[in-house]
Amino acid sequence: MFTIRASLPCFSRALRANMVQERAISICLVCGNSHKLASIQAMSKFSEKKQNSIIFPFKDLERYLVKNVNEMNFQMFAPSFEDIGNAEQFFTPSNKHRIDYFTSAVRIDHAPTTAQPEVCFIGRSNVGKSSLIKSLFSLVPGIEVRVSKNPGHTKKMNFFKVGKAFAVVDMPGYGYRAPSDFVEMVESYLQARQNLKRTFLLLDASIGIQEADQIAIEMCEEFGIPYVLILTKIDRPQRGNLLKIILGVQEVIEKQTSGCFPQLFLVSSLNYSGIHLLRCFIAHITGNLQINEHRSNSLRSVGNSAKN
Repeated sequence: MFTIRASLPCFSRALRANMVQERAISICLVCGNSHKLASIQAMSKFSEKKQNSIIFPFKDLERYLVKNVNEMNFQMFAPSFEDIGNAEQFFTPSNKHRIDYFTSAVRIDHAPTTAQPEVCFIGRSNVGKSSLIKSLFSLVPGIEVRVSKNPGHTKKMNFFKVGKAFAVVDMPGYGYRAPSDFVEMVESYLQARQNLKRTFLLLDASIGIQEADQIAIEMCEEFGIPYVLILTKIDRPQRGNLLKIILGVQEVIEKQTSGCFPQLFLVSSLNYSGIHLLRCFIAHITGNLQINEHRSNSLRSVGNSAKN
């Protein structure tokens, strides 16, 4: 079972106690123009069961697992609601913490020089990268995250600054309509970017790992970079099919990878499932958020390495 369950009744109190006034005001101003589930504060009016299912989407599937499935790999990152509330502050703009599109680059030597830690998102064309980033930044009014129904819309590396805390990079999609210099662009970035803390490789929940995804996984393994697999659009497949895909991907992680974080993240940009948990993970691995000490054992030192 998840270690956070005991913290559920304390959710609202912990949130109020840890939100500074300036950030809390900013959240209220933004929520009117964002999804009703974008903010933890807005979610506090929902039932504990609803909160749990949105923040930890695997909880809805847990009871369908057969007994011989090791559930621990689905629960390795188990922050408290207090941690998740604190993480949201980094994704909420204020006068002293500006969040915005920064610049684009077509080659690594065109990329901005910055000491900020970075995380990047890669995946097949139309897997939902830009939509996911837009959901992560849903508390930021007017931020420019280009989302298109047409595969291959992103042709450059797009950089987003999150105050002085970290940067997020939206990479071009591989596969259909990928830029002709995609391989050179992405490989050089992944190998040379010294401040890259984690690469998020996105997979479509309806189809799982495809041939191009397998190549991307092998690339990350070859480069020896820490990375995480994210299953997007989990609202689309039926529950049985989704669970089959999840277990298949988890088997690949366990048997074929050494640099991949053991836990598969599940997200939906449509209903915000898993978005708050992913925000917390990003804030933590970029060194901006210390998780409560009593939960450190379950994290397996995610900030330092993928599997150590």
